[in-house]
Amino acid sequence: MAKSKYKRSKRMQKRDSPADVLVRVRNLEFSYHREQSAPLFQGVNLNFRKGEVVAILGASGSGKTTLLRLLSGQLAATDGSIEIDGIEIADIERKDLYSLRRRMGMLFQSGALLTDMSVFENVAFPIREHTELPETMLQDIVLMKLEAVGLRGARDLMPSELSGGMARRVALARAIALDPMLVLYDEPFTGQDPISMAILMKLVRRINRVLQATSIIVSHDVDETLSIADYVYLLADGMVVAQGSPQQIREESSPWVRQFIRGEADGPAPFHYPAQPILEELL
Repeated sequence: MAKSKYKRSKRMQKRDSPADVLVRVRNLEFSYHREQSAPLFQGVNLNFRKGEVVAILGASGSGKTTLLRLLSGQLAATDGSIEIDGIEIADIERKDLYSLRRRMGMLFQSGALLTDMSVFENVAFPIREHTELPETMLQDIVLMKLEAVGLRGARDLMPSELSGGMARRVALARAIALDPMLVLYDEPFTGQDPISMAILMKLVRRINRVLQATSIIVSHDVDETLSIADYVYLLADGMVVAQGSPQQIREESSPWVRQFIRGEADGPAPFHYPAQPILEELL
């Protein structure tokens, strides 16, 4: 393995073995193709503590969404281990993985609402899928989840009648329908206007507190994500290049981290794609 140009900070060692970890990732390696010269992840270690909102930041192509798919068991790691609530997901049978997923909620980037179902039926879908609750109890649960995101009055609308912000909130209500211990957010703020974004940010914090869940947020929206996160990991070149509290990340001295957090064009990540000098190409 090539030597990393990033230094492992002391904070990376302090968080290695906390007693209150819900999700533990150890020496994670992953490649979409085993013959791939540069793995997407190489030796990644992460801890997600119970009750925390943890942000995963990184440039496009750094593997953030892939990491969520690995955590949810949609993809299998090439090497290393992923434990959720003490369960090594690579070692369990499909039916047990299905049961484990019942304790997870996921908010997809697209919202992924079922277009032929009403708002009510979209939120009810995972409850019907995973439980045999009587209809009266199911209805109460759905209405409470919709009330939590401010959309109880929209229960009979179809997805085509919703704004982008409303659709994302319905998807959030569906993600928490079964009171999950772990909620995975894939770019929850993308495409949202300032009002919808502010509402979603407040909902993420409130839901995390009420459910006492662990929330993992993958996002490109640096300022918004840092404002609600308890802890942050930054990914680059298949590794964790920085981690800490939002304040610690903002004060990080690494040129790459400063460039990413501040959104600067010039820095370790080049603005120009490699090319020969322009004067050699001009007539």
